[in-house]
Amino acid sequence: MLPAPATAARGGDGEGPRGGRGGARARGTVVPSSQARECVPFRHCSTLGWDLLSGMDGPTHGKLIRDPLWNTIHLDSTAARIVDTAEFQRLRYIRQLGLAHLVYPGATHTRFDHALGVYHLTVTALRTLRERGASPPEAWEGEELVPYAALLHDIGHYAFSHALEELEGDVPADHEELSRRFFASPALRDALAPLGLGASERIYEIIRGESRIALRGLVSGSLDLDKMEYLRRDARFCGVPYGEVDVDRLLQGLVLLPDPETGAWEVGVHEKAVSALESLLFAKYQMFRNVYWHHGVRAATALYKRIVEEAVRGGLLDPEELVGPTDEELLYEISRRALEDDSEVAERLSGRWMPALRHRRLPKRAVELTAADLRGRRIEDWAGGESPWKRAIEDELARDLALEPGEVIIDFPSKRAMFQLDVLVERKDGSVQRLGSEGLPGLVDLPRVARELYTTARVLRVFTLERRKLDPERLLERISRPVEES
Repeated sequence: MLPAPATAARGGDGEGPRGGRGGARARGTVVPSSQARECVPFRHCSTLGWDLLSGMDGPTHGKLIRDPLWNTIHLDSTAARIVDTAEFQRLRYIRQLGLAHLVYPGATHTRFDHALGVYHLTVTALRTLRERGASPPEAWEGEELVPYAALLHDIGHYAFSHALEELEGDVPADHEELSRRFFASPALRDALAPLGLGASERIYEIIRGESRIALRGLVSGSLDLDKMEYLRRDARFCGVPYGEVDVDRLLQGLVLLPDPETGAWEVGVHEKAVSALESLLFAKYQMFRNVYWHHGVRAATALYKRIVEEAVRGGLLDPEELVGPTDEELLYEISRRALEDDSEVAERLSGRWMPALRHRRLPKRAVELTAADLRGRRIEDWAGGESPWKRAIEDELARDLALEPGEVIIDFPSKRAMFQLDVLVERKDGSVQRLGSEGLPGLVDLPRVARELYTTARVLRVFTLERRKLDPERLLERISRPVEES
């Protein structure tokens, strides 16, 4: 565990307004409100150990990093300055797969590792595209910003990565939108200064997929290098064989192509590399089915989300305080405040839920229904997210099962863009066509396959903090309706 943040350590010295359980709760924060808007990280998220990972080069010449996946990663001087900021060093303490390490012990890799890998692949892809040539100058506009957009694409992540984004209305924004707050920090502004005025905003637009430059697809889109990197890295550290992607073939197959309708240039793929694109699709399916949506990973994620949700709704945390803390800082601060508060929510957090998460006493499956089990039923959209209706049903089931409020969790994960395809394909005859929702007749029917894979990857589960059994029909009559199959 990381050392306690300085703001938290002062809470128990007897000088503040909180003197223990039952006292008036101080509005001590993980990140002071004046800092939360700029996302200034904690003092202990320093560059300690960075020089041990880097080569002997100084900041003017960049740095070399040894990586278990891509071997040697070379950072140019601008990338090295970015990595040396406290904002980027914070990513060392944000686990890439959230709570997955409770199921796959090797999954302790971080957003820091992943970001370096995406930067490396982006630099490689740009070099490959340059060597291929045959693209007009306008296709290369903004090229100098793309590697740094790749490096910074995850700078805004919450503690434990994507989990808190599932809380929707209880969190300020998604991690891509939050990256703008980190760009406001003086250190990161200084690191990006050599790129010229407006570089931060342009990089933010690339990350958000809102930029008009042709090369934006390397960072945000169906072919973005983020997917290739995280599938390979996650599979390696989880110790599973599912994430293999033919990265080399995909990189060699990348081309800059004009949209046949608008004439605007964008990153596409040659027809010869479509099989490698298929490998990306199936690797993603296998990783979601076997790792990201594994029942144990979902149980841990569900418990963590419920802890944060209750801490926010119970007034122990302000939603803005979720922006900035690392994994251990957030758990520490929730524990500290719960111990010093005498509300029922605080009692559940400190007495049951936090110890359950810390000691891996994960919620149990009371119901588990696959796509085959759900045939002929349509799960209501609100049951797949967070809503008052869903919470009311969960607490009703908790009462019936002799559990405390909040100790029944309906989990039906969704990621509608999981297999989204929208990419230009250069055919062997030189023509350019768009592979979209209808596929490409005579070449590939990936979109239809993608829809079927997404349906089979989703599993409806009900988790209970203590082992219970629940009649599936009783659940379905509350959260679904019958549909006629075509």
